[in-house]
Amino acid sequence: MSDDERLERVARKYYLGRQTMEAVAAEEGVSRSTVSRLLEAARAAGIVSIQVVPVHGRAAAMEKELAQRHGVAARVVPLPEGVGPVERLHHVARMTGRVLDQAVSAGMVVGVAWGTTTGAVSEHLLARPVRDVQVVQLNGAMNTHSSGVGYGSDVLGRFADAWDAQVHLFPVPAFFDHVETRRAMWRERSVQRVLRLQHAADVALFGVGAFGGAVPSRVWAEGYLTGPDRAALAATAVGDVCTVFLRADGSWEGLPLNARSSGPVPPVLRRVPRRICAVADEAKVPGLLAALAAGLVTDLVLDERSARELLASRAPGRRAG
Repeated sequence: MSDDERLERVARKYYLGRQTMEAVAAEEGVSRSTVSRLLEAARAAGIVSIQVVPVHGRAAAMEKELAQRHGVAARVVPLPEGVGPVERLHHVARMTGRVLDQAVSAGMVVGVAWGTTTGAVSEHLLARPVRDVQVVQLNGAMNTHSSGVGYGSDVLGRFADAWDAQVHLFPVPAFFDHVETRRAMWRERSVQRVLRLQHAADVALFGVGAFGGAVPSRVWAEGYLTGPDRAALAATAVGDVCTVFLRADGSWEGLPLNARSSGPVPPVLRRVPRRICAVADEAKVPGLLAALAAGLVTDLVLDERSARELLASRAPGRRAG
């Protein structure tokens, strides 16, 4: 074995295998100081290259890797030191507002799924009048504690104000009590009008709902789910998109609550040409992986911590059903 091959072997164990110098020394039958000298020699010989990447350069590298791995246009948001969860959310929301500004043009229909993240995005839109834009709510917001209309209209109203757009609310429950009630409502002409607009959307904006996290998802924190609902979902689902729950592999069929959900199921959402997802919490990465596996995302905006967690996670097989 040549000297260079030995240097490469030792370097691989230490840098790629993440073994300690003591472990490498024990395997090689040498002292720790010898391992240190071998690593220095590997760097001097060009076998090992150590690079300090600037923050924005690091974000660009992650964007490229996310695009290659998941087939999405990614925007990774660098975070200042010591930033808290709420400020972190608004950093991502601000970038998402810029992505939306580039995506929305005259005559478009924009579908918005209400939630903590999209509510934050609505506060960071670039105000400019856009001719003949319509904003449609993608999922109902009513529950047993609230009509949800005030919250939904506030969020969508900010989109309308920013773009001088027309708003179409979806005044139905987030989750129906009975599948039969949902089927009956879907036959109503007033509901069908909103559904047609949803299906005609050119752009969709949504976040990912999660069971936990520093900033709780509204669907989990504000009375939308019963105790039995929570127990069933905890055993099967990893998160939701537009109040439709997903398993880790991106599948959604057969989850009972989805039959009562007001949100668009994955085959419907995938018809929207541009689907922008915003995430600002590592707790949402399992749900995000499921959304990516389901093919629901074309554009992804997330903070660098979530991006790092996403890249470190093993992606499930991609679902198309």
